[in-house]
Amino acid sequence: MNTRTIVRNGILAALYIAVSAVIQPFGFTNVQFRVSEMFNHLIVFNKKYFFGIVLGVFLTNLLFSPMVAYDLVFGVGQSVISLLITIFTAKYIKSIIGRMLVNTLVFTFTMFLIAIELNLAFQLPFWFTWLTTAAGEFTVMAVGIPVMLAIHKRVNLEKLV
Repeated sequence: MNTRTIVRNGILAALYIAVSAVIQPFGFTNVQFRVSEMFNHLIVFNKKYFFGIVLGVFLTNLLFSPMVAYDLVFGVGQSVISLLITIFTAKYIKSIIGRMLVNTLVFTFTMFLIAIELNLAFQLPFWFTWLTTAAGEFTVMAVGIPVMLAIHKRVNLEKLV
């Protein structure tokens, strides 16, 4: 990895943390309406964004989570698993919008890991918690598609890192 990629991933992690800090009251509930999750779509443009996204999630959970230990395992784990699934499926889906739709569905589905976490930490009901966290994730990721496409029109996200 070259210096440029490391610096850009550091900036991405910082952006993830900054956006998460602004919406902190909504980012760690049973809805998980974390606007910074739309940065997950960057993986569709270039797999080198993996490190910046994961670092952003890790540091956000470390700094802001009311249940740090759980979030460092489940939250970071959910992101890593989802990003790796998206990287793998990108080999078979050539359309950027298609990859973003798959990415949205993957992140939405894997929210069951966050539902398990919240069930263990706060005894929240698993099925209802999965439904609410998945709904929050789906909303953010779906809204993130046109946002990231608009940014991509101005800045080539495939070649940025």
